[in-house]
Amino acid sequence: MTPQHKRYFEKLGINSVTGLSLFAPVRYDDLTPSTYPMIGELNVVEISVKSSQKTPKFFKITVTAWGMDAESVIFNPKNFHYLAFKAGSKFFVRALVQKNFGKLQLVQPKILSQTGGIFSVYKTELAQKTMRTLIDEYLKEESLIEEGVPKWVSKKLISLHKPTTGQNYAKSLKDAMNALKFAEIYLFLKTLNAKTRHFKASALLCGDERNFVKSLPFKLTNDQIKAIADIKSDLSKPVAARRVIMGDVGSGKTVVIFAAVMMAYPKKAVLMAPTTILAMQIYNEAKRLLPPFVKTVLVESGEKNVRLDEADFIIGTHVLLYRELPQCDLVMIDEQHRFGTAQRDAVHKMVSKNETHPHFLQFSATPIPRTMSLIHSSLVNYSFIKEMPFRKDIETYIIDKKGFGYMLSRVEAEINEGRQAVIIYPLVEESEMLEYQSIDEGRAFWENRYKGVFVTHGKDKNKESILEEFAKNGSILLATTVVEVGISLPKLSVIVIVGAERLGLATLHQLRGRVSRVGLKGYCYLYTNYPNSGRLNEFSKTASGFDIAELDLKYRQSGDMLSGVLQHGAQFKWFSLGDDEDILRQVLSYMKR
Repeated sequence: MTPQHKRYFEKLGINSVTGLSLFAPVRYDDLTPSTYPMIGELNVVEISVKSSQKTPKFFKITVTAWGMDAESVIFNPKNFHYLAFKAGSKFFVRALVQKNFGKLQLVQPKILSQTGGIFSVYKTELAQKTMRTLIDEYLKEESLIEEGVPKWVSKKLISLHKPTTGQNYAKSLKDAMNALKFAEIYLFLKTLNAKTRHFKASALLCGDERNFVKSLPFKLTNDQIKAIADIKSDLSKPVAARRVIMGDVGSGKTVVIFAAVMMAYPKKAVLMAPTTILAMQIYNEAKRLLPPFVKTVLVESGEKNVRLDEADFIIGTHVLLYRELPQCDLVMIDEQHRFGTAQRDAVHKMVSKNETHPHFLQFSATPIPRTMSLIHSSLVNYSFIKEMPFRKDIETYIIDKKGFGYMLSRVEAEINEGRQAVIIYPLVEESEMLEYQSIDEGRAFWENRYKGVFVTHGKDKNKESILEEFAKNGSILLATTVVEVGISLPKLSVIVIVGAERLGLATLHQLRGRVSRVGLKGYCYLYTNYPNSGRLNEFSKTASGFDIAELDLKYRQSGDMLSGVLQHGAQFKWFSLGDDEDILRQVLSYMKR
């Protein structure tokens, strides 16, 4: 490849012929010269310029075409037109042919560098001639096959880019669509696999978790048992584990974390949680459920006197990133996608200090669609916890102003029974851009009417202490989505989400999951000015987070879904996460051959 062509590839953001093939043409132009003038249509014809005349509004040119005199008119001419259409010049043009007072006219003629057949037209940063040169030079069947693309895909792509006489563009694109999708996801997976590296584990972790499991005051679900078995298999291997344990809200991931700690013992394990409240909850659960000989410590912000070198299990938030940690052979992260980019980079360094790496487990309560887990299966292994320790009984209602009284009566009934309610507002302060009340606008209604009303939000420095106090003594909590993750409210039975249509389904599911954590009958009210929303309607009838993930995918763009648990910055043009699972499986099967 010439240096110039290499620069063209870089400008397109590609480094392979397969990548080039994904720049499908946007149409075909038939540049076969017309043997006679076709009035009212675009014609390709060779012209000879006889004379030209500038006027204030257009550039008038007299030419010979099809052996007869004709006028050529260019509106809003540029300097290059004056230079090109000089007397004596001869070249092919493409122009709309009309008749005016019996005289032939060529309107807005465009000089052609190529003629004689059907040509693909591209929408890229490169000039058409440059793009066609690259296609002619590099897009060959043998080149695609050499890059691993199947023969049938190669043939379809070549046919799309290099049409023959009479070939219809719409039909060609339709015929090549599956090939484009196959090539796109194949190239993505191939690039992903090239980045995949396996590291030697810093230790084999062969601790025994069985006595711990037997000591639990409850029975594990089959999915929890399977996840623990997956982790046990990983930790006993000389290759550092990379596994995502994905479980719905309330599915019992914390117990799986503790089982992993027992497998690591007597080696050290560390867990990083996204919030102080969640870290505190896990610490308290660890003290309650783990055997006393497992020394568990909680690292809090500003705490300097904790002896980490004596601990077996270290729990904390992102503050762990700024502490000198002892050698930990098991690193666990809860809801990693909730940490900032810089923090995620620091986590990466935390698990890759030496040539050997600790085993690395991620836990997430935000399920992703099947296609996402299949795509990333080359990078990490997955365990899914879909079973719930107990059946959640939550009724979901979509309401507008007319249903406010009905919702209020339910809130009052639950409070009178000693239970709690949360009202989620979209904003803290009033905004002209939003058609819903903010916390500041709505709080007087609740505070004047009820006792035990607490208020907090994301920017509130005291939010964690307020949430703790509410959990003990409150009746109603007014908040933003700060309660989405990391708060345990066993008495919470009602949640009202104001402006529900503004939130993603995964967020709505997380919020709804705060309710009925210990088997209470729960109620979720989606307050909206658009009660006929199909998206909210389907959500209200769907309980499983894994089904919600598929539903979310149905209503969102594929590229949007690639953010979250494992982000690799892809925006697919042809391949659809929602519709093309069969093609993905076909590609994965092909790549395993």
